[in-house]
Amino acid sequence: MLAYRSFLRAHARVTRCLEGDLIAEQRLTLAAYDVLEALTEAPEQRLRMTELADVVLLSRSGVTRLVDRLERLGLVRRVRVDSDGRGVQAVITERGEGRLRMAASTHRHGVARYFLNAADGELETLVRACERLADGGVPSPPGQRAQA
Repeated sequence: MLAYRSFLRAHARVTRCLEGDLIAEQRLTLAAYDVLEALTEAPEQRLRMTELADVVLLSRSGVTRLVDRLERLGLVRRVRVDSDGRGVQAVITERGEGRLRMAASTHRHGVARYFLNAADGELETLVRACERLADGGVPSPPGQRAQA
């Protein structure tokens, strides 16, 4: 339980610090940064809303509200999926790409400061343990599909 609680406290602290830096320096939440980054890395810079929710670890309703806000700011737009009349994808805009580029430095520095420096000398072990957990070391809860 000590390891588990330490993991949760560390995650909470690092994400709070990253969020604080992004808001203070870039006026952008960590969740918004994650959405812009996920879209930039996606094929054709677009993802279905359900895929985006899975990638950024938000609920479907949470990602919908966040995309609504990002759309109002002109950072993303929604488009219909050609092959599926009901499907909707979020697509990063040129403005969103620029915003992500501006915020990336703040995010990288924060990751180095709050995470990498603290894991110095133990980073490889931490990476292996986290990859095992993320790649199937933890079974999916009943009723949920496995995360890729």
